[in-house]
Amino acid sequence: MRATAPFTFSRRRFLGTASAAGLGAAALTACGGSDSDGGKDSSGRTVVEWWNIQTTEPSKSIWPERAKAFEAKNPKVRIKLVTLENDAYKSKMTALTSSGKLPDIYHTWGGGVLKQQIDAGLVEDLSEPIKTTLDTMVPASVKPYQFDGKTYAMPFDIGAVGFWYNKALFKKAGISAPPTTWDDYLDTVKKLKSAGITPIALAGKEKWPGMYFWSYLSMRIAGVDGMQKAADAKDFTGDDFVKAGEHLKELVALKPFQKGFLGAAYSTPNGEAATMGNGKAAMELMGQWAPVVQADAGKGIGKDLDFFSFPSVAGGQGAVTDVFGGGGGYAVRKGAPQAAVDFLNFFMTAESDRILVSKANMIPVVKDAASALTDPNLTAVSDMLGKSTGFQLYLDQAYPPAVGQEINDSTAALIAGSKSPEQVARSVTQVAKSQ
Repeated sequence: MRATAPFTFSRRRFLGTASAAGLGAAALTACGGSDSDGGKDSSGRTVVEWWNIQTTEPSKSIWPERAKAFEAKNPKVRIKLVTLENDAYKSKMTALTSSGKLPDIYHTWGGGVLKQQIDAGLVEDLSEPIKTTLDTMVPASVKPYQFDGKTYAMPFDIGAVGFWYNKALFKKAGISAPPTTWDDYLDTVKKLKSAGITPIALAGKEKWPGMYFWSYLSMRIAGVDGMQKAADAKDFTGDDFVKAGEHLKELVALKPFQKGFLGAAYSTPNGEAATMGNGKAAMELMGQWAPVVQADAGKGIGKDLDFFSFPSVAGGQGAVTDVFGGGGGYAVRKGAPQAAVDFLNFFMTAESDRILVSKANMIPVVKDAASALTDPNLTAVSDMLGKSTGFQLYLDQAYPPAVGQEINDSTAALIAGSKSPEQVARSVTQVAKSQ
């Protein structure tokens, strides 16, 4: 399984823990060079503590290799890696954020949690220190870490959600090309059902996969700017968000999901990925990790697998080239040694990113590293990102954790038939205003 995939599933399942008070307060590693004297080790080297979540191969080996490569060029600096499993990392970071003492360099998904750290005065503004590097990057990769015109983290990974589909099943149903509009998408679902094919695989039990539908529909109707305005106003009761729910309700009414989808998990043997990977459904709306998980949980469908962007919605403000997704980045604590910034600029050169792309299966964030990408599935997602006109971070990362969780919960309720589109909009707004 691809190194980034487990982080993504786990990240969504445990979003609520990111704001839970007191989690992980015990047994924390001290930060900023805990085994050093004033930021120096016994050899007089500046210690830069780097917290990451690369717990699986190949990234688990590549990250220390990049640290050693930097140390070889900077013998007066020691990069001290602290590698934590995703959920333990979040718990410990919650406690450290509360204490006001963050690691020199630390993993961030951007969005609401990073904004809280920025507002607390804990994060360095990297706009100028990494400007030269940022100028080489795919613009969408930087968006999750920018607030009020300033950049607070260096991206190292980027991904996006779209429809993965089975070309053989489309052909069987007489569908010659992927749909480009929502009306066409509904017609595609009807044609697949008429051919006796399950149109969509969905992990209803885990909620976040269903969230993608409401989020993308909201984005296509309100546009990226409309999404931001709603978030700023803490008000999602406008017509655009109600319409998003209505369109999703239209889809649900077609009964497009596999049997038992409400109890299905994502990556289990009988879950969403396996249903898609075993050729038992024609589509799933999922991120760039989907092909690997399909092959891991099921058999995988090989060359029959292809990818298309979420369709446009008639009358909507959003463009079909606006992308919904996320990634990973590294922020720097306020007052960290200059060597921390120097390391990030080294870590994300085109040469270094080519290593991450070719060896760690990352989608390139540095434009000149695109040549290292050979996987056709990742290339399809990378191409979509490269042509994107707007970028919306996963809503359960972009907004405060409680708001993201409510979107997940309310969307799941709408899909299950226990909430109306208007109730979803009101519930999300109520939680947003309480934050």
